[in-house]
Amino acid sequence: MTSQTTIDKSPQGQDPVPAPAKGLRGHPWLTLFAVAVGVMMVALDGTIVAIANPAIQRDLGASLADVQWITNGYLLALAVALITAGKLGDRFGHRQTFLIGIAGFAAASAAIGLSDSITFVIAFRVLQGLFGALLMPAALGLLRATFPAEKLNMAIGIWGMVIGASTAGGPILGGVLVEHVSWQSVFFINVPVGVLALAMGLVILKDHRAENAPRSFDLLGIVLLSAAMGSLIWGIIKAGESWGWGSANTWAFLGGAVVLFAVFAVWETKVKEPLIPLGMFRSVPLTAGTVLMVLMAFAFMGGLFFVTFYLQGVKGLSPVDSGLHLLPLTAMMIVSSPLAGALITRFGPRVPLVGGMVCTAVAMFGMISLTEGTGALAMSLWFALLGLGLAPVMVGATEVIVGNAPLELSGVAGGLQQAAMQVGGALGTAVLGAVMSSKVSAEFADNWKDAGIPVPVDRRLEQAAEFGTVPAELAKAPGMTPDLAAKIGGVIHDTFLSGMGLAFTVAGVVAVVAALVATLTKRGENADAGVGGAHI
Repeated sequence: MTSQTTIDKSPQGQDPVPAPAKGLRGHPWLTLFAVAVGVMMVALDGTIVAIANPAIQRDLGASLADVQWITNGYLLALAVALITAGKLGDRFGHRQTFLIGIAGFAAASAAIGLSDSITFVIAFRVLQGLFGALLMPAALGLLRATFPAEKLNMAIGIWGMVIGASTAGGPILGGVLVEHVSWQSVFFINVPVGVLALAMGLVILKDHRAENAPRSFDLLGIVLLSAAMGSLIWGIIKAGESWGWGSANTWAFLGGAVVLFAVFAVWETKVKEPLIPLGMFRSVPLTAGTVLMVLMAFAFMGGLFFVTFYLQGVKGLSPVDSGLHLLPLTAMMIVSSPLAGALITRFGPRVPLVGGMVCTAVAMFGMISLTEGTGALAMSLWFALLGLGLAPVMVGATEVIVGNAPLELSGVAGGLQQAAMQVGGALGTAVLGAVMSSKVSAEFADNWKDAGIPVPVDRRLEQAAEFGTVPAELAKAPGMTPDLAAKIGGVIHDTFLSGMGLAFTVAGVVAVVAALVATLTKRGENADAGVGGAHI
């Protein structure tokens, strides 16, 4: 049985003040360190897998759709389960859900590494996503309950720095592991990290529950929200993968999602203890922060998917060299994350968030200019600017969402923040993937003809153009000459770059919209009242 902290009452309209911790268990800064190790594992996994995707595709003979599902299956599970997982933490305690999430995530990672087919990789990635959903909002719930209000922004800033640094460090670590060990090691690395996080969590973490923590479950609400989120993400993914945006199947799922969300919203106004008290969204900053997370993740995750294929396919770099070329992105996120946290703590989140998304938009538009001959200095400029833009958004939007929610809904707020990021990531990967595929399909045959290639168009090479990779066996094909191979390689690269440029254009426009949304944000008020009638 876990011990449960007492929470001192504070003046009306403020969060309760956590009782001072004695010893290791429940110490605020040790709690931050313990949850940071667990969060690092999940954040690292988000980008370390991107570097491994080309190796997985080659080793398991996967298609572009299969590779997208390595990401989309994970994001789908997270998006569907995060808010419910946050509610589980509010009900049963964030310590318990955090520890279960850590153990399950590490075990699912080991299972992926042991898989010998793309089907099993995708299946265990879904399971990994479900356990990750337990872990992430619980981490934010523990921080919200452990730190007093005047130090919460600083704690979330450091938490965001860990996420930013881990996210940015993934490509480098992934490159080293893929090139010198195997793509499986990208998943096996989570096992020792998970064991360490679990051991620290058992010793350090202390359960915190607000006085008004939920005592019952909105089961119908869970079913409705899960079905709505699942229908939305599934429709988006399948539209980009095979159905197309004009398909009746696509619009059936998207329309079904709208109906399910509407029914969910009506039900939440009637149930005694709703899954998501809709009064939360009367807070304009909280709503704006949620939308901002969706748009930021759309641009970043969708764009990063193509950057790795550009570096390894078009530029012909090894996995390690690909990671090293992303070092400016990594370094800038590590350096600017704590600076962004300090600026947000002192001046509020609005200006850093707007500035961050403007930098992100400029970087996305700048990356349209990437070609096969682009030098390291030019690439570094755009990657560094992207890192500079993303850091304040990852830190600031989290503070806006969690800081504007009451303590008894900290798990739901944490789940909402993470769900917004995963929905945005799924949207970005699916929509930009569809943009790439449509552009390749529209241009490949014409580019083939314009290159003067004296053989019919090979549709297998059109698929290769979606990755930007010239198949190794091309040079050994019957009748193939060096000149002909060079022409075909040029068509593959040119077509890929055209599709990538259009994808970056869309991502840049989304980042501009996000900058406008960021003007509506402000510092978290730590409000206790007005959310479904709950008071602490």
